[in-house]
Amino acid sequence: PVRVIDVFVDALDLAEMSFEGVEPAATGRPSYHPSVLLKLYIYGYLNRVQSSRRLEREAGRNVEVMWLLGRLAPDHKTIADFRKDNGLALRRVCARFVELCREMGLLATASVAIDGSKFKAVNNRDKNFTRAKVERRRAQLEESVSRYLSQLDTADRQEPTEALAAKATRLTEKLTKLKEEMGKLAAYEKQMLASPDQQISLTDPDSRSMATSGRGSGVVGYNVQVAVDTEHHLIVTHEVTNSGSDRAQLANVAKQAKAVLKTETLEAVADRGYFSSLEILACHEAGIIVTLPKPQTSGAKSDGRFGKQDFVYLPEEDAYRCPAGEQLPYRFT
Repeated sequence: PVRVIDVFVDALDLAEMSFEGVEPAATGRPSYHPSVLLKLYIYGYLNRVQSSRRLEREAGRNVEVMWLLGRLAPDHKTIADFRKDNGLALRRVCARFVELCREMGLLATASVAIDGSKFKAVNNRDKNFTRAKVERRRAQLEESVSRYLSQLDTADRQEPTEALAAKATRLTEKLTKLKEEMGKLAAYEKQMLASPDQQISLTDPDSRSMATSGRGSGVVGYNVQVAVDTEHHLIVTHEVTNSGSDRAQLANVAKQAKAVLKTETLEAVADRGYFSSLEILACHEAGIIVTLPKPQTSGAKSDGRFGKQDFVYLPEEDAYRCPAGEQLPYRFT
């Protein structure tokens, strides 16, 4: 694989793709050429080595990487800065790779599958605030303040001793910290209410809290939309969003895939999480045929009854099998 990476990167016009540092600066020490860092970045992507510090270690110990980089060993900050400073150029490299796959006939020209994946951001859940989280945290702080004030009142009514004086000092310090935290919380609430989606993240401002497939679980991160070729399972296009729902993503991703594949018509397959009349209409107007199931809207389950999905059709007998294992033969329509 390293030889493929080497040939692929050497064939790219990095200046045309807007990589920084293609032309060396007239002054100062020479920097690493972007082709070196791009090869390392692609190697890490293919081998699931994402951390810049781990990539730095690989450059110093992995024989494959040593050969690929010509024994150069950039440090982790250089690798991280390369990622940060060349985001648009890296997207163009991805587009060029997809174009190469299309030229080689590796992509199904008219069919993609679309789905989303949640990726955790560098943002702790405690550093993300929504209206509910602010209210919950304020209630916790107010409860703590009341408890400490009650303990102070109890200490004041008792005979003063050195131990009680030390306890009162500790309680006063805790109360001061709690009041400072309540002041910060009020500032966060103001920022949160001013945000369009009434949510803020302190460490990674663009990330958002979103539910995941696990019951009662969630993540502060991003919802990455991916369109995959149905024949060879190659990624055709991708889009990073901070929307927790897939409902409004179908048309955008499908249109991008159609543009990349350069086809007049496209078939797109997705799950029921993408079902939206407006999105389906937008796809239809763009020449995209969409196949996706309609969400189950029956209230049978909430009423404690079996729904249509609980009955299995038996075509050879023209009957249905119910959840109890009994057959329901056709009577009349």
